[in-house]
Amino acid sequence: MHQFVFAILLLAIGANAAAQSEVEKGRYLAAAGDCVACHTAANGRPFIGGRPFHTPFGTLFSTNITPDKKTGIGNYTLEDFTAAMRRGEGAHGNLYPAMPYTSYYLIPDEDIASLYTYFMQLPAVEYAAPGNDLFFPANLRYGLKLWNWVFFDKAPISQPEGKSPQWLRGNYLVNGLGHCGECHTPRNFAFAMKREEKLSGNILEGWDAVDIRPASLRRQGWDREQLRLLFTTGASERGTALGEMFSVVKHSLSRLSESDINAIITYLLDDSAENNESVAGKLGSPQVAAEQHTQGRADFVAYCAGCHGREGRGVTLSFAPPMDRSAAVRGDSAYNMIAVILRGLPAQRMDRINARAGMPAFHLELDDARVAGLVNFMRTAWGDAEEPVTREEVEEIRRQLREEDYLGAVK
Repeated sequence: MHQFVFAILLLAIGANAAAQSEVEKGRYLAAAGDCVACHTAANGRPFIGGRPFHTPFGTLFSTNITPDKKTGIGNYTLEDFTAAMRRGEGAHGNLYPAMPYTSYYLIPDEDIASLYTYFMQLPAVEYAAPGNDLFFPANLRYGLKLWNWVFFDKAPISQPEGKSPQWLRGNYLVNGLGHCGECHTPRNFAFAMKREEKLSGNILEGWDAVDIRPASLRRQGWDREQLRLLFTTGASERGTALGEMFSVVKHSLSRLSESDINAIITYLLDDSAENNESVAGKLGSPQVAAEQHTQGRADFVAYCAGCHGREGRGVTLSFAPPMDRSAAVRGDSAYNMIAVILRGLPAQRMDRINARAGMPAFHLELDDARVAGLVNFMRTAWGDAEEPVTREEVEEIRRQLREEDYLGAVK
């Protein structure tokens, strides 16, 4: 009798351990998928939704994904959850593709099941997100069936021959679960990703979600160590995480295993034999820059050198990163340089011991011509830009930022 009770006890302990293991796996996958960032409003409770997304068609609000039966997903079966994740089919109709099912369809069954187990054991919170405010005809959900038919490309994940298991894992994390392309891929007129331009960059929430293809990253000077620092701490000598990318680092990338971080980096840099050498272009000349952009040099000394140093070497990553090694300065696009000067940066806090100072906005102090001159000075001094930034380009970016209300308080 005692042996029988002991056997039952062992089975119960084993079942409980298996359930806990499934929950922990789901917790990890939810972090890798950065679910909390989209389904949590500013200063709101995690996963209850209410975060606004401003699109060309109006404003969408993320939904409650706690297991509340009235306002969340408490009535979802595993099949319902799979339909939402893979096909964008929710309990009340088709989901808008702000929910990245256009990438999540690549998540395999076992990972879907673990995510479902995790979400269903969260505390249920009754909270109804605000209603969407979309223009006609985008406010008609049944039109999303047509959108899916035309624009939802369900191509299987690529698995080229000769790639390492680490590269293949990174491919899944970047293109499937991590859905990096949803931000870093340009959109067409219907707001669908341009698959032929995958990961080539996209303007989002007043920032450039930059080109993260291997050649572009290497040309900007990114290597394995600099990417590892960015993904785990939010800052490196090549640059710091801005806007939504900071949230991705804080809530997702910094919580991944070393193995998965390495896999992502392997995929992004494409560590195959033909790509092992850096393709970074030659750096500029501070002396030539000072001669060509006199006002730009003067504005750099007046507005930037106090923190970033007269020679652009910075102070510390937490206070003022270097400009002479910055990927933004070396990049093809000057959008983020212009946006940072105009709108500034908020202070950022990863945790109690990892925080960075903010930067003031200069959109009132510097007109379009002087911003262009300042950017051109830095790109000539420490980059390899072929074409100078024009006053008209700055004027257009300023107009966009003002229309989207990013030139008020630093945010």
